Amino acid sequence: MEPANGTFLIANPHLNDPNFVRTVVFLCEHGTEGSVGFVMNRKTDQTIGDLIPELEGQLFPIYEGGPVGMDSIHFLHQYPNELPGGKEITDGIYWGGNFETLMALMSAGQIDANKVRFFLGYSGWGEAQLDMEMEEKTWIVAKARRDFVFCSNERELWKDILKHLGGDYELIINAPIDPRLN
Repeated sequence: MEPANGTFLIANPHLNDPNFVRTVVFLCEHGTEGSVGFVMNRKTDQTIGDLIPELEGQLFPIYEGGPVGMDSIHFLHQYPNELPGGKEITDGIYWGGNFETLMALMSAGQIDANKVRFFLGYSGWGEAQLDMEMEEKTWIVAKARRDFVFCSNERELWKDILKHLGGDYELIINAPIDPRLN
């Protein structure tokens, strides 16, 4: 499978970049000019209420979306009718939308924490950069599923997706992060 909007990039065990070791990236935009996605399995200790004063007390977790634009907040959600301006990436998963409306709905208790995910920063690749990484077999590509995007146990996501893919992918789950230590 090739990278495309709505696919996961699953880090191969040999990937040594500390930004992406054992990560799962949800790819939201992939084209000739570059790619944008969000790391799905790196929850921070912060909540949205810590970052946005108007949302103080809201305990929605923040995920580290990637090493780029660490001063920006992005979100994925399952509220297409309630949050205008979002872009459907795949199968009822939307990226962005009207943030003011989202804040009002959150303050009113009308947003389910299992249907929205916030990211600080994002993962980005320049023109042909991801293609080069694919040639180096840095990433395994899989179709994204909503239950994985909004999973409740992000610490196991990398392993869970590889188990779901089965076969040889399931065999690499226990590969050491540093093979020299094997």
